[in-house]
Parts: sequence; structure tokens; C-alpha cells
Amino acid sequence: MMNMDLGLYQQQTMKLVMTNELRQAITILQYSALDLNNYLHEQQLENPLIELKESRAHEELVRDSMNLQTPYYDRGSRHDHDDDYSPLDHVSDQTEGLQDFLLSQLRLLKLPDAQRRIVVYLALCVDENGYLPYTIEKLAEELDEPLENTESALHILQSLEPAGVGARSLKDCLLLQLRQLENRDLLAERVVEEDLDLLGKKQYKKIAKKAGVDVQDIQTIADLIQTLNPRPGAVFQDEPAKYVTPDITVKKIEGRYKVMLNDQYLPKVSLNRQYEKMLKENNEELTGYLKQKHEQLQWIIKSIAQRQQTLKNVTEAIIKHQEAFLDHGPGYLQPLTLKQIAQIVDVHESTVSRATTRKYVQTPRGVFELKYFFNSMVGGGAGGSDGTSSEKVKIYLKRLVDEEPKAKPLSDQKLAELLKSEHDIHVSRRTVAKYRDEMHIPSSSQRKRYA
Repeated sequence: MMNMDLGLYQQQTMKLVMTNELRQAITILQYSALDLNNYLHEQQLENPLIELKESRAHEELVRDSMNLQTPYYDRGSRHDHDDDYSPLDHVSDQTEGLQDFLLSQLRLLKLPDAQRRIVVYLALCVDENGYLPYTIEKLAEELDEPLENTESALHILQSLEPAGVGARSLKDCLLLQLRQLENRDLLAERVVEEDLDLLGKKQYKKIAKKAGVDVQDIQTIADLIQTLNPRPGAVFQDEPAKYVTPDITVKKIEGRYKVMLNDQYLPKVSLNRQYEKMLKENNEELTGYLKQKHEQLQWIIKSIAQRQQTLKNVTEAIIKHQEAFLDHGPGYLQPLTLKQIAQIVDVHESTVSRATTRKYVQTPRGVFELKYFFNSMVGGGAGGSDGTSSEKVKIYLKRLVDEEPKAKPLSDQKLAELLKSEHDIHVSRRTVAKYRDEMHIPSSSQRKRYA
């Protein structure tokens, strides 16, 4: 029988405990250079013993985060010797918005005050893409104006630049642009008006039969539509440029690739000397608090050193495996997994993943995220030959599509056969379709051209 008695028993067990220090070390490892800078400054506010000594490179990093500087590869040529340079000089450097552009055009038009009021209201209702996301009935109700007056004001708005502004749908936007062409194409306008869905699916034969024209004429219309802008207001969107700061630099020195950490972007962490003497005082409450903060400081310094060493070890292992890529280009990128690097560096896969997330490396081939160098292996050749990287397969696949006869595009099955016969790469039709979708390459029926 099972013993159901209650009692007190001693039992010794072992389990993994995630301490605050370990959690902090993991967090610091996965931080990018900019994130680590921000983290250290936050810690400085909480810990009076932390002293940060900034470098000139750190100031550049801060300017990058404020989006007030040109990309990092242009730094040396612009501001290194300009003592008068200040990022504040760029604060007022604002481009004109879409609504401002519309209002500036309206100021030049001679309109009755009542009508101008309606058009200005409509212009202020236009969204960032240039569309008017409300029905004309709702706008007329909000303005307390007759429907015909609001429609008349809408026509004025739609006559302004950029062409297509004030549209209420994609079809409306394209038609507005077609009607403003110097040489209007009435067939194109009719096709957009009646068969835009079929045109998007590239069912040119069906449209041609319905319109009573040659399929080449529909192909010409499709080419014309491609020149139009489906988001006329997008050019006025003032999105800040994004910059990345490489954590590592790789250079070829005397025939060998050398990995160098960009430590200059990190402030130097040290003990604040003003508090050092207080650690030796007899005040138990004060010294207890300072000792706790001193231990925290030491752990941060240790975690940063461990982060830098792990990052260097992982990058060296990646670069050693991908030397062919650095020498010859993307076509020579080798298959590589987190597990392989973890075994070489003798760490867990999760450590490699954290060390390579949002970390960038400056190489002779450009700037890449470390994650870029990891890619799966796909089918090898006959006789048990090694497979190749998925990136390399995509390069060959893109080349085959670019060189295919446009009047008779290659099917996914044919592409798979050509990869096998020309490059000894054995992949299935499904794999070809998968990579084609990832590269945003349409299917063979959608790639077909009739003219």
C-alpha cells in the first residue's frame, strides 16, 4: 500500500537557478553596441560608483542614434576635422509634408472663400499615402455642405500634384494619374476601370479577348501601369534614416583575415574615485550599500569583458568558415549552422544566437549582420557530394530567371532540372518555389510577357 503519512523529510536536489548576475550577463551579451551604451548610462543613474568615460567614437554613435549624421562609412570625410560641427545644426532641417505641399498649391488658386474652405478641409484629411480615407457623403456631413459642393471641391483637390492625390481607392488613384497624362490612353483607362483585378493577376489573354484587342496591347498597358505610383503621398513621408554601428571589423592583413572589436564605441567603465574612500569608512549602513553597488559594478565590467571575448571568438569561427565568401563574394557563402559554431567555440547554441543577434560586422565585402552568415544546406550532387548553401542556390536561381526567354518562362520543375544539370544542385520543385517566393519572384505564368 502507498504510504500517505504526513511528516518532515530532508531531501537533497540539484537544479539550475537563474541568478540576477547571470541574467544580467545574458542580457549584456545580446545587446548591440548602441543598446549597451544606453544600458550602461541607465546603470550609471542607479549606481553612483559607476563612472563612464566617453570617447569621440561614442559621440558619433550617439549622433547616429539621433539620426542627425550621415552613415558611418562617410564619417571620416565630413566631420573629423570640423570643430564647428554640431548635430543641432540639423534640427531645423525638415522637409515639406504632403499637406503643406497641397496647401501651398491652393494658395496660388483663385477660389471663392467658401469653396477654398472645403478644399483645405479635404487636403487636411488626406493620409500619408495621398488617399482620402472617407466617403464623400461623410465629408459633406462633417462640413455641413451640399454633396455637389463637396464633390466639386474634391475634383479641385484631385487636380493638384502629386498626380493621384485625393483618391479613395487604388483604382481611383491609377485612373487619376492616367487621365493627367499628356497623351491619354483610353484603352488603359477602360482596362483599369473594368478589369484591374484581372490585370493584377496577369490574365492578359482574358482581358484582350474581352476588350477585342491583341494580348500585346494589354502587355503594353501593364507596362504603363507599372510606371504609375500607387502611393503618391509616400514621397513626402519623412522617415528617419536608420544607421548601424558595426561591433566588429574584419580586415585582411598579410593574407589573413583579422577580427578586431570596435571597443572605441563603448565608454570605459570604472570606479568613481569620489566614492572609493567611502568604502573603507566605519559607517556600516553606508559601506553596506556601497559594497553592494561595488559588486554590481564589478559584475558589469566582468560581463562586458565576457561579451567582448565571446563576440570575438564567435566571429573568428564564422570568418574562418566563410573565407571563400570574403574572397569571392556571395556565391561562395558556405552552409553554416549555430550548432557548428557552438561546437567550435565550446559554448551553447543559445549563446551563439545571442552573440550574433543585431550584431554587425564590417568586412571588405560590406557590412553584414552576423546572422547573415548562417544558412542551411540544400541538396548535394550525385555520388554523395556535399550540398551547397541556400544563399548560393538563390543566386543561381535568380540568374536562371533573369536569362530565361520572357515569352516562355521556366517552370519551377524546369528550374530544378537546370540547377541539377548546370550546377549539380539537387533540389525539389517545392524548394525552388519556396526560394522563389522568398525572393519575391512571380510564378512562370505571371512572368510571361507577350510583347
